Amino acid sequence: MPDPTPDSRANALTSAHSSMVTATDAATGHRTLSDQAYARLRRDVIQGAFMPGAKLGIEQLRAAYAVGATPLREALHRLSAEGFVVVEGQRGFRVANISARELRELTELRIVIEGLALRESVERATDDWESRVVAAFHHLQKVEKQAEPDPVLWEARNNEFHLALISQCESRWLMRIYTLLYDQHRRYRIAARVDRGDRDIHGEHVAMMEAALARDIDGLLTTHEAHIRNTVRSLERRFCFEQSA
Repeated sequence: MPDPTPDSRANALTSAHSSMVTATDAATGHRTLSDQAYARLRRDVIQGAFMPGAKLGIEQLRAAYAVGATPLREALHRLSAEGFVVVEGQRGFRVANISARELRELTELRIVIEGLALRESVERATDDWESRVVAAFHHLQKVEKQAEPDPVLWEARNNEFHLALISQCESRWLMRIYTLLYDQHRRYRIAARVDRGDRDIHGEHVAMMEAALARDIDGLLTTHEAHIRNTVRSLERRFCFEQSA
């Protein structure tokens, strides 16, 4: 059998490389579809497009998101790992329910985790950090002072303000856990559609900003905890009202 010529060896290498590139591109494309499905489903679950306990049928989701079944299942399993979705064996998937017990657990964990991030952030405070806090508060304040604030815009500005406060925290684990707890809390806020007229949320944000800019860590942690607990009391009243209706 004759030895392969240089040209045949080069063609074989080129063919093998092309096959590897094609396989890599396909895998990347699949991951991209799965990531897109995950991001969209996560957003919609948090924002209440699917109510707590609602069934998430694959065919229904395929039609709504124009994504194949495999990327959707991967996305739903990722959301299950974060507690937004429940896997029910052969019965498929559903949105995780909400409960008073879970709300209390999320609240206590968020106070601790966000408190640690706030402490580290203020300890590492810089002029740039201060500018971010002031700018985020200004944008939030503009929404809060409206007669009828847009709830979606308020949620976005509120998120930006809390993120600005902890933006000097360099712990990736703290930030990762904070994001999950914040978004789980946000799902409760949106599901309850709490009327903010019974409390001075703007005043609470002012107190947090002033303590942060004064580098008063203890004062910031105290005002932050009060802020979170006030929110939870409003949520509990709302859910109890709905259950008794």
